Amino acid sequence: MKIAIMGGWNTDSGASLHSESIGRKFIEMGHDLKVFSFYDYAFHGTQITGEDEKYVTQCFTHFKYDPLKLDVIPFITNDYDLFIAEDIGMFPKDLLAKIFYTHIKKKAKTITVYHDNQLSKDPSFYQFDWDSIVCFDQRFKDVLTQAYPEEKVHIIPYPCHEWSPGDKKEARKELHLPEDKKIIFTFGLNTNRILPSVEDLNELHKDFPEAMLLALTKDMLTINKLKKLSKKIKIQVKIIEEAPSINRLYKYLHASDIMLYYRDQVPFIVVGSTVLQCLGSGCPIIGNETKFTEIFDNEIFKYTDKEEFISGIKEAFRESKKYKSILENAKKYSLKNSSEEIAKKFIELYKKL
Repeated sequence: MKIAIMGGWNTDSGASLHSESIGRKFIEMGHDLKVFSFYDYAFHGTQITGEDEKYVTQCFTHFKYDPLKLDVIPFITNDYDLFIAEDIGMFPKDLLAKIFYTHIKKKAKTITVYHDNQLSKDPSFYQFDWDSIVCFDQRFKDVLTQAYPEEKVHIIPYPCHEWSPGDKKEARKELHLPEDKKIIFTFGLNTNRILPSVEDLNELHKDFPEAMLLALTKDMLTINKLKKLSKKIKIQVKIIEEAPSINRLYKYLHASDIMLYYRDQVPFIVVGSTVLQCLGSGCPIIGNETKFTEIFDNEIFKYTDKEEFISGIKEAFRESKKYKSILENAKKYSLKNSSEEIAKKFIELYKKL
């Protein structure tokens, strides 16, 4: 089958991660894939994480970019049976609408993947007659059915990376990381978010003087703040300026003993895409209780205060009974919702349209 995906690709946004997860599986399954993505000077996200493959065409701008641009030629000249649009709120929607009915819908079934946390106030959002609208769980469906017929809205969970734990010793050797440390890992924008909790890591020093915080980020403001904080804490802090690809990220996760995840509480529905991206690594994750982590039960360590935060890290270091249970649950969840399983669900949906 010939499939086209319009959306982010090789960037750090949740929508891009979704596109890449299912798109690369489509290729492995033998389907022909074309990706229509953002220009590299006007993309959605904060970092470019890899080089675009030959099947990727950069042909439109983020909706806030001035001037807006959408090159219609790739949409018109390529053949595809299924057209998947990822996070249309980020697109130049009125420009896309000019060819949606005259060209795209004439040759393909159309699915949009809904990434927003509430109904859009932009009238341009609703001008497309999609054959199906995909959302991640019942919370999102409850929102969407206020604006769309229920029979058009289908739940397909956000994909996890495959369950693929690695060898810690080999990963540390490859990354030139010390073998005798207990490594606490954070990366990307999350590094900035965990800064208020960095001093709490002092509580680990008595029992685990070998603990080390490893931070991957290219944001200089965050790096400078973390360097100042590192002078106030007893454990070692190592900063690496890098925006890793998914394979490189998993190498760091394989080398680590626990990953930190933090998000501020929000009043609307959200999906913890970073957790889902990293869940299959075999590295335990500890995250604060918010709407970002409410879909998880015992697949990650969760905390509400400093005491639970430090306790969770210590349990991971000691590989306690709870630690083993969390990893087993993470394995079950990531296998059930792997990118391969989710890609299959999109194909099944297409066949029903």
